[in-house]
Amino acid sequence: MTIEERKLDGNAIGGVLFEIFGTEVTAATGVCGSCGAEGYVATLDVYADAPGIVARCRSCEAVMIRIVRADDRTWLDLSGTRTLQIG
Repeated sequence: MTIEERKLDGNAIGGVLFEIFGTEVTAATGVCGSCGAEGYVATLDVYADAPGIVARCRSCEAVMIRIVRADDRTWLDLSGTRTLQIG
């Protein structure tokens, strides 16, 4: 399977983000910490077929969001996201 075949859009992580934030996040606007591109979370390139979930900027491919879930724990890394405007 090629990397293009593995790629989803940000809507694929909508349920997980709703569990974490308690609100709809795919319509939130994020700013990439690497290139400064601004866009909806729903437009991120998502790879969810690894031990964790990785969401990348469509403009520069930098990792903006990492999510790892195991048993009763969730790790959320937003270090690649400069800002996330929800609501």
